[in-house]
Amino acid sequence: MPKNLTVRLDDQLAADTEAVARAEGKSLNETVKQALIEAVERRRQDPEFRMRLTRTIEQDRELLERLAK
Repeated sequence: MPKNLTVRLDDQLAADTEAVARAEGKSLNETVKQALIEAVERRRQDPEFRMRLTRTIEQDRELLERLAK
């Protein structure tokens, strides 16, 4: 199910993003969505991010286990 998301951009970033979308012949929505997909994929490939993510998962697991007692 699609999720709507509101993102606040400063005027310059909004104008730049709109220009990119027009130049690529895409909607603003599709341009922003593609940028997010690419950003997530870059992080998935980043070893430091993966370490931080693993640490966060472990902390969350510990918290949930404590709450379940």
